[in-house]
This record gives sequence, C-alpha cells and structure tokens, in this order.
Amino acid sequence: MAVVVSSWRDCDLDAVCARAKVFGFDLDNTLATSKQPMSPAMARRFAALTHLTPIALISGGSYGVVRHQVLDALDATAERADLHVMPTSGTRYYRWNGEEWTLVYDHDLGEADRAAIIASLERRAREQGAWESRVWGERIEDRGSQITFSALGQWAPVEAKREWDPDDTRKRRLARAVQADLPHMLVRTGGMTSVDVSEPGTDKSYAIASLADRLGIEPGQIAFIGDRMDPGGNDYPTALAGAMALRVSDPEDTLLLCDELISRLGG
Repeated sequence: MAVVVSSWRDCDLDAVCARAKVFGFDLDNTLATSKQPMSPAMARRFAALTHLTPIALISGGSYGVVRHQVLDALDATAERADLHVMPTSGTRYYRWNGEEWTLVYDHDLGEADRAAIIASLERRAREQGAWESRVWGERIEDRGSQITFSALGQWAPVEAKREWDPDDTRKRRLARAVQADLPHMLVRTGGMTSVDVSEPGTDKSYAIASLADRLGIEPGQIAFIGDRMDPGGNDYPTALAGAMALRVSDPEDTLLLCDELISRLGG
C-alpha cells in the first residue's frame, strides 16, 4: 500500500514531538547541499537538538562524506553521545566513545558481488550515454556495503548535478538496466545523479528497523526528516518502515523545521 508523505508544515508537530523517541535526518539536500558541509546556522540548530533528543544521521553516503558534511562541522557544544551515525543507509553504524567515532557494525558486500556490480554499472552507463567525459571525483565508489555510481563524479557542483537529470529519468533507466543484470541485488536511485547497489533489504527501511531494535522502541517512535519522500525516492522507505516521515524541500526548509522542533522540545 502506498504511503503519502506530507510536507512537515501539514503535520501535527506537537503530536510528532510527543511520540518521537528519536529524530532521524537525511543528509544531502536536507541538512546540507550535495557534498557541502552544513552551514553554520544548520550546525547550531543541529547541536541544539542533540541536547533535546537523540538524533540519527541516516544517509546513503559513505562515512567519509557524512563526517565531512556533518560531524566535522559540529562544534564542542554538540552532545555527540546522543548521535547515531548510520551511513550507507544504515549498513554501517557508528557511535561516539568519548574520544572518537567508532564502528559498531558493518555489512560489507562480498568480493564477487562487488566486481559484478562495478562491471554492470560501467557497461550500462556507457550503453546509455551516462558515462560522462567530464567528472569531478570518482564515478563508481565502493562504500563497502554499497556501490554507488555518480554520473558526474562524487564531488560535482550542485548546479551541474541538477541539470544532468532533472526529472530522474536517466537514473531510473540506468537502475532498471543494472537490476536486470543483478536480480539478486537491490538497485535504487540515490542522489541527484547517483544509483546505489547493495544487498536486498538494505535501503533506509533497514536503518529504521535496526535503530528501533537497538533502542528497544517501535519504528513509529522514530521521526525521519528527508527531501526525497516521493515513491521511488531514497527517503521513502523510512515511511514504509513505519517511521513518522516529514518531508522538507531543501536545507533552508529544514532550518525552519528545526526551529519549530527546538521550540516544541523545550529548547
């Protein structure tokens, strides 16, 4: 059954705050623009929220990207002990031990699957004209538990990414072709120019279920905030997993939501 995810402005935030035991956040185009650190304004709001409620970072990106965009942008006021860091859609999980971020678990792909995924992504991208001559950084990144194809490279400018596939047609076509090659894997569109491949059951619904299990709560007691909440978007599985899903449009919209949450949570 399809789930309709409303803008946070149409939700009862008082009811959400009363029920939520954890607030989860997507990263790209939610907390920060693609591959850029959080703004100082966002870092201040994020740090304030860590003193009011546990926070989960659930991103399709690698740990290195999450660290660059969020963790290294936080100042000493943030309560790191209440942060759950879940890159690659929760197939890796990090916690703060008082001195540094430590890996709690990972679910990495086997060597044979890695090789098959990389070969399929390159072959299909070349066939479809998606193997661009100008790229910024790696086209295909091995994130351990996930292989990600980025048509313009991992560090492409945001404007170039927006122009490459504004209606998601190219990404979806590539994902369908790779899925046909690898029926035993999960292939899904990721960010503005990316396709992610991982083991079945390891989209963001996995992160929600895993976090709920570890904390001894229900998925419905997790509120998750993301921009890609349409069916097929990489944040949509959180709604299917039973989390209270709140849609934002961009980081500026997230800032406004954070102010509302801080007010309601007692900050």
